[in-house]
Amino acid sequence: MYHCQLHFYLMGHPCREFEIIKEMPPLEFFTHDFLEGTVPEAASAAGADVILANLRELDAKEALHILLSSSREDAQLIVLAPKEQMELLEDSLEEITDIWLLPMSEAELKFRFLRWQQTCKMSKDYWQTSHFFETTINSVPNLIWYKTKDGIHEKVNDSFCKTVNKTKQQVEGRDHYYIWDVDPNDPQNEGYDCMESDMEVIRSKTVCVSEEQVKAGDDMRLLTTYKAPLYDLDGSIMGTVGVGIDVTQERAYEQEIMNKNRMMETIFTTLDCGVICHSVDGSRIISVNQAALRILGYDSIDDMLENFDMVALSVVEEDKPALREKIQKLKKEGDTVSMEYRVQHKNGDILHVVGNVKLLKENGELFYQRYLLDYTAQKQQEKENERYQMELIQALSIDYNLVFTFDLDSGMGNALREDQESRQLFGDAFSGTISLDEMMDCYIQRLVCEKDGELLRQACSVENLKEVMAEKRQLKVNYCVFFDEEERYYEMKVVRAGLWEEGHSIVLGFRSVDEETRSEMQQKRLLEDALVQANNANKAKSLFLSNMSHDIRTPMNAIVGFTGLAAAHIDDKELVQEYLKKITASGKHMLNLINDVLDMSQIESGKMQLAEISCNMSDILREINSIVQVDVHERDLSFQIEVTDITDETFYCDQLRLNRVLLNIISNSIKYTKPGGSITMQVTEKPGTSADYASYEFCISDTGIGMSEEFVARIFEPFEREKNTTTSGIQGTGLGMAITKNIVDMM
Repeated sequence: MYHCQLHFYLMGHPCREFEIIKEMPPLEFFTHDFLEGTVPEAASAAGADVILANLRELDAKEALHILLSSSREDAQLIVLAPKEQMELLEDSLEEITDIWLLPMSEAELKFRFLRWQQTCKMSKDYWQTSHFFETTINSVPNLIWYKTKDGIHEKVNDSFCKTVNKTKQQVEGRDHYYIWDVDPNDPQNEGYDCMESDMEVIRSKTVCVSEEQVKAGDDMRLLTTYKAPLYDLDGSIMGTVGVGIDVTQERAYEQEIMNKNRMMETIFTTLDCGVICHSVDGSRIISVNQAALRILGYDSIDDMLENFDMVALSVVEEDKPALREKIQKLKKEGDTVSMEYRVQHKNGDILHVVGNVKLLKENGELFYQRYLLDYTAQKQQEKENERYQMELIQALSIDYNLVFTFDLDSGMGNALREDQESRQLFGDAFSGTISLDEMMDCYIQRLVCEKDGELLRQACSVENLKEVMAEKRQLKVNYCVFFDEEERYYEMKVVRAGLWEEGHSIVLGFRSVDEETRSEMQQKRLLEDALVQANNANKAKSLFLSNMSHDIRTPMNAIVGFTGLAAAHIDDKELVQEYLKKITASGKHMLNLINDVLDMSQIESGKMQLAEISCNMSDILREINSIVQVDVHERDLSFQIEVTDITDETFYCDQLRLNRVLLNIISNSIKYTKPGGSITMQVTEKPGTSADYASYEFCISDTGIGMSEEFVARIFEPFEREKNTTTSGIQGTGLGMAITKNIVDMM
């Protein structure tokens, strides 16, 4: 099959031998061409497959040096030389292919050249055989390997390497355990050892066919193997050759098909859809599932056979002729027809059935394959939907101030309802038959706000309505109109009319939803505001708890510390008295903190009650003045009470709570006023009240640091302080003003 062209370089003086060689014919598959030269040339030697060098009358060493250094590695060099030149060739014998001693007879020359040709052809034939062999085994998808008797893989093909995910260099020369990642010492791997079948081939000298499970990394592969013995030159077995077909996927497919068949069998018997296969004449039922028996009202297949003649006996008499006629119209394989009919059970129940019949052929026989679906519930739902649609259309005609009906297939329709306001706005624009596009253009241009015009136009395009209505029974779009010089919220609603499969009719209505929309927006704003307030209160309470841990810990540490110091200096009365004063002050401060928290807790739980008793204004003011004097003097402040127009000094109130209110406000003035400042409380009886009631106004002012506008806005919220930090040097919980407001509200 191959073709080999040999390029000969005849180097040396022309001689009889060269002429004889040129006259000899090439062997089959070979062609010869000759290049001659009297002296060695490097370029000619480099292009030659065979160099015939006649060294007579030449410097043998120099000529050989040029030829050997210039020729290709695979080129053959044949030297023609007299016997006396042999000593000159000794250093180059390993690189010379052959030496022909001169003189040589014509017969000997022809014999030597023919023998060389035959050897050359043998090497080319071997190359072709090897090439065929390598190409063949590496092209087939099956695994091929050659092993010694000891289980060493001498040669494998590409498919083998691909399966084990290793290169030929990694595989050839290695045993089965390394190649297939098997630990021979692990009992769990006994099932993956293929050496047993190899030994059987060597013992029986026959081909062994088996299935073997092997490991390829983390994958398990199933191989169908064909193993045969390999014979040595002396006829003994030197190893085995194996061919493996990877059937892992095929086995998986077989298992999958089996599983699917079982599943299909289960589905067939348990399917809600009835399935019947019967002969063309209706005399033989090939197969039937339980669903078909249930739908047709039979207890068993035998019961059905007794009452079956193409059409079941339970089919309503009025529907039998049309059903039989449709089935008999099927004439050739593949013909199919669908129909609806009714079935009446023995108990009187009427079922609506959707059926499909197809004419099929198997093993040369035609038969009917029929599917039956109980459509009763859907039929009832359709009627319910139709009733609902009619009610919806009626509701649209009543509740909406402008209502239209349109056929989407033609795009034309007319108005069902126009209220007085719509007629004033649009006049006769919607009278008679009108297209959907024209109606929407007129409505949008005269009424709809510019920002919503395109939204409404796209929503009401014929294409969009067909697409949306095919999936939904109604569509709502909210938009704004500009009417009476203000924006109002409106709603457009579209519903299907009639059966959608029989025609694409819709009813479209417009109405004002301004009042409910604004109410919803107001409720949403109120909820958002309440959420913000709740979050702020939660943050303030968290910060309050953080501050309280410090405010309670500080006086408590003072009480414990000064108590210890007093105990240590019990004999020093002045020092002990000083410590006791500080202990008392810290205790009062902590008591105030606790009272604030308890009061706030009572207020929030609704358990605080007012106890009204007879009180005197002068007594109340003197008591307050007495209480605050200590703190006023300690901070070097002046405190004055100014009373104006008090005519009724005796009244009923909760004096404890009134004192609490006034002291809370005065305490804040003391805390936030620097030394040298002043605090004034003005008390005035307000005129204009009835004979049984009096109204008093308490106004407290100071020269302190004042309050920011931001703080004033939240001054009565719990846990709020103007300087809300534990390092401000100002004691308090941030509850005083909240308690004050709650008490005043109760009063």
